Amino acid sequence: MAVAGKHALRLLDKVGNDNAKGEFYLTDIVEIAGAEGLDVVATEASFENALGINNRAELAEAEAIWQARRRREAMLSGVTLIAPETVYFSHDTEIGADTIVEPNVWFGLGVKISSGATIHAFSHMTGASIAENCEVGPFARLRPGADLRKKAKVGNFCEVKQTTVEEGAKVNHLTYIGDARVGAGANIGAGTITCNYDGYSKFFTDIGEGAFVGSNSSLVAPVTIGKGGYIASGSVITESVPDDALAFGRARQKTIPGKGKELRERFASAAAARKKAAAE
Repeated sequence: MAVAGKHALRLLDKVGNDNAKGEFYLTDIVEIAGAEGLDVVATEASFENALGINNRAELAEAEAIWQARRRREAMLSGVTLIAPETVYFSHDTEIGADTIVEPNVWFGLGVKISSGATIHAFSHMTGASIAENCEVGPFARLRPGADLRKKAKVGNFCEVKQTTVEEGAKVNHLTYIGDARVGAGANIGAGTITCNYDGYSKFFTDIGEGAFVGSNSSLVAPVTIGKGGYIASGSVITESVPDDALAFGRARQKTIPGKGKELRERFASAAAARKKAAAE
C-alpha cells in the first residue's frame, strides 16, 4: 500500500482499533480515503511485493526475499558470489564489478567495496571502505573506520578498526590494529597488537611506509614507527622508532646447556612422588 505523503499522517490519525482484536489495521486507510473522496486505485502486484509483516517470522521471510534480489543484482553487475545464499547484504552495501565474495560473508551498514577485491570466507565488515584489488579474510573483521587502500591485505583472524591500511600494506594473520595508520608497503607480523586504550582514552599508532613489525609485537600507543623501521619479534614498543631504525623491546635470550634435561628429570620425579602419595 502506498499513500501520498501529504495525506498519510492525517489518514493515520483516523485509524481506530474498534474491532474484535482491538488492533490498528493500516488497510483501514483505504476506506477512510475513499470516504473523503480521495483517489483510491488498485494495482496488480506479485505476492512477494505485497507481503504483510506482523511478526518476526514474517520479517525473516521478507528479508530472505530481499536478500535473494540483492544477491542477483550484485551478480548481474559483475560480482562473483561463490555461494550466493550465504552472503548477506545491507541496504546500502556498495560493491564493485569483478569482486569475488566467498561463502559466509556479512556486509553490515556502510560498506563500500571497489572493483577487483577478494573477500574470503567468514569475513564480517561494518562501516568499512575497501579499494581496488584488496584482499580480506578469511575470518577477518573490519569495523567502522577501516579504510583499505589499493592492494592492501587484511588476512585471517585479523581485526581492523578506525585505521587506514595504505596501498600494498599487509596485515596478514592474527592481529588487532585499531586507531592507527599502516603505511604503504608495510608488513605487520602475526600476533601484533596496537595497544590503543588505557581504560579511559584511545591513542593513535602511526606505522610508516615500508616498516616491518615482527610477530607477537605490542605497540603501546601513542607511538610512531618511522619509515622503514624494523621491530624485532616479541617486542613491546613504548617509544617511537626513527626511520630505518631497528627496535628491540624484549629480554635477551639466555641458553643454559644441559639445564633442560635436569628440569625434565626433576619434574618427572616430583610428579611420580605426587602420584605415589595420592595412592597411599
